[in-house]
Amino acid sequence: MTEKRWQLAHGRHIDLGDRALIMGILNVTPDSFSDGGAFNAPARAIEQAWRMIAEGAVIVDVGGESTRPGAATVSAAEEQDRVLPVIAELAKSGDALISVDTYREETARLAVSAGAHIVNDVWGLQREPGIAKVAADTGAGLVIMHTGRDRDKLPDVIDDQYLFLRRSLEIAAEAGVGKAQIMLDPGFGFAKDPDENLDLMARFSELSQLGYPLLAGTSRKRFVGHVTGRDAPERDAGTAATSVILRMQGAHIFRVHNVAINLDALAFADAMLSRQTNLPGR
Repeated sequence: MTEKRWQLAHGRHIDLGDRALIMGILNVTPDSFSDGGAFNAPARAIEQAWRMIAEGAVIVDVGGESTRPGAATVSAAEEQDRVLPVIAELAKSGDALISVDTYREETARLAVSAGAHIVNDVWGLQREPGIAKVAADTGAGLVIMHTGRDRDKLPDVIDDQYLFLRRSLEIAAEAGVGKAQIMLDPGFGFAKDPDENLDLMARFSELSQLGYPLLAGTSRKRFVGHVTGRDAPERDAGTAATSVILRMQGAHIFRVHNVAINLDALAFADAMLSRQTNLPGR
């Protein structure tokens, strides 16, 4: 894959290219769909973060509000009470790359101030566009995710991706966010039925036409269970299979619960990509 550099806050960056990278999911919530409550206490959350880093995660994505369908909304203050102490503690090491999973401008700004390097917005800047200004002001990496929630979608999954993400990219550009700060996420599972998710996987490579690096977040999602017949905590092998498929189609970063199994699976995907690139005649 062509190497790209993702620019992050606090003078950090990530080089994207020959090696798939893992973003470990850290839900500091009582009600996330597969691990709600497991890491709700700050001490347990920090312990899990270091465990994921030891297993090979390059980024820890800290979230304080569940985004599963039907989840209760929490206040900005409660979200901040959950995530900011964890981010501040992780930032003390100076080594960990930290992402905050939020759609709130205020939380994003406070999180970057506390040490976060990346803002991961599941509403693609279209819930609180001020998040783009946070990224522009701080230099934070910005994950712009597609969602089908609370709007009418186009019938073709890729057409809808282009429609939504191009508007998000306009918001980012208007705020002054640099292109090198942006990562796109097609939002697997967010108001998409199993067939739409599978179609999106099958056509994932078409998203490269947007010209930005791509993040894949399929971990333990309902459509993985639809295919495998497994409940959420038992979907890691299925998730690893989706990671390989999406890596072969151009994904750079994989947001997952189980770091080790996905890292092993992606090592084979990277090996195959390397072999294909270096075959005689290429």
